[in-house]
Amino acid sequence: MRVVLSTWGSRGDVEPLAGLAVRLRELGAEARVCAPPDEEFAALLAGVGVELVPLGPTVRSVVTGERPPSAQAAFRLAPELVAARFDTLTTAAEGSDVLLATGLMPAGARSVAEKLGIRYVFACFHPFGLPSRHFRPGRRPGTPSPQEETDLKVLWEQDAQRVNELYGEAENRHRAAIGLPPVDNVRDYVFTDRALLAADPVLGPWQDLTELDLVQTGAWILPDERPLPAELEAFLEAGAPPVYVGFGSMAMHTSTDLARVAVEAVRAQGHRVLLARGWADLAPIDDRDDCLAVGEVNHQSLFGRVAAVVHHGGAGTTTTAARAGAPQVVVPQIADQPHWAARVAELGIGTAHDGPAPTLDSLSAALKAALTPESRARARAVAGMMPTDGTTVAAKLLLDAGA
Repeated sequence: MRVVLSTWGSRGDVEPLAGLAVRLRELGAEARVCAPPDEEFAALLAGVGVELVPLGPTVRSVVTGERPPSAQAAFRLAPELVAARFDTLTTAAEGSDVLLATGLMPAGARSVAEKLGIRYVFACFHPFGLPSRHFRPGRRPGTPSPQEETDLKVLWEQDAQRVNELYGEAENRHRAAIGLPPVDNVRDYVFTDRALLAADPVLGPWQDLTELDLVQTGAWILPDERPLPAELEAFLEAGAPPVYVGFGSMAMHTSTDLARVAVEAVRAQGHRVLLARGWADLAPIDDRDDCLAVGEVNHQSLFGRVAAVVHHGGAGTTTTAARAGAPQVVVPQIADQPHWAARVAELGIGTAHDGPAPTLDSLSAALKAALTPESRARARAVAGMMPTDGTTVAAKLLLDAGA
């Protein structure tokens, strides 16, 4: 059986597909991943022997400019991604049995599956972009909803209209080119009625929050057996556990002098500092030996050896820190990240920073609250409750779907 896994997004969108591809291969299927051609994503997939089929532009080129991407940029990117999916997936999925799509609104993927006559599955890592009677839609470029509108049904209908504004013309133009009729609601066509929710049920018990029939598989974890770099091992061995600070694929445009704020806040709590450079390009602020900056390393191995993890609240980082039993300080930036921050606080395994731009005082207060024996004990207890078979559940569902 052949399965194609498709995404366009950050490492948090790509790495779960690598984990799922590995598990599919172990179960006897052939799996390939269509994803952005960023060097780190290619290296990630190559490291586990999974083929990367480049799809669309690099994510880094889109999000790491001097300013956050504008609405105008979103309206340029949307049709580019639709065209990339029709082009790339039509070839990549030829002769396959199942096409799974996730990441930034994967418009175009289901149309390709429809044309090829193969099974299409939509997957998500959180439910907060899906129509719901419990919460409002997130922000999206396009015609805004009136401020006075509070009816959730109306707000979600308007969200669907914004998706059509972004993707509708390109989707239907490409569908017409391959002999398919137009769709009038791109969002709902992409989402289908039954989707996979690849989130840990302890950390994200959100299966029943949307109008879709979500099958919660558990998180899709790619086991990481890589050793830590020698310099990092030496730093960890040289003193008490440090506080890790890293924001992954977030450029952190709203935060000024972020490295200084982070280092001074951690030092104020009497801890050493481990900075992850990431796309925010964090670096030490002086030459003191209590601070080390690292590149991309094995978080699964590292997080069990730090005093706390300060991060942006992406699904992957939140899950990895929780599985390691590390207290967290979540500084949410966009999309689902405020929900993960709130859940970390609700579980008592860390704190949710108020707002996306930490100051010395605000981050110090959040760290003080997270670095308590109670938070550490609770984090370890929750880690013991989290299942580890998400990729197995999902892989078997996909194999059944393609049978």
